Amino acid sequence: MAQGYHAAAMDDIAERAGVSKPVLYQHFPSKRELYLALLQLHTDELLEAVRAALASTPDNKQRVAATMAAYFSFIDSGSDAFRLIFESDLRNDPEVTELVNAVSQGCAEAIAEVIRDDTGLPEAEAELLGFALAGMANVVARYWLATGRKVPRDVADALVGQLAWRGIRGFPKAEPPR
Repeated sequence: MAQGYHAAAMDDIAERAGVSKPVLYQHFPSKRELYLALLQLHTDELLEAVRAALASTPDNKQRVAATMAAYFSFIDSGSDAFRLIFESDLRNDPEVTELVNAVSQGCAEAIAEVIRDDTGLPEAEAELLGFALAGMANVVARYWLATGRKVPRDVADALVGQLAWRGIRGFPKAEPPR
């Protein structure tokens, strides 16, 4: 479904998957159900990558870099999974919209939780910053891919991570409760 939902035929999908069309229909009663299953799988992958990056280290500068790199890695994976999420031609479907919004919100909330815990900012402020960082990572990683990877990925990861860190580091760590 790399070329989009509407352009994908179940015959082509079955052939590419190496199964017969009846086998495909045994597992997925419709192309839409298959699409939703793939979308769920890939949104879960992105959310898990962001959560893993956030949990990878207690050092916030490294967390920021790892989180930005998680977005670049997901978009650069070669699977076109990000296209299902961010470039779907089925965005008017309520279930598709719900899954796409859920992954964007989930990533932003995971980031916001770390910000809130580390800074002591109120929930609403931490959430706003979480959405800002998640949005920046998403948009810039997609731009990087769309413009032909003009900058090597490790350099892009580092540049965007540094930019994000320079912004978020202005919110100092809160003293732990006694």
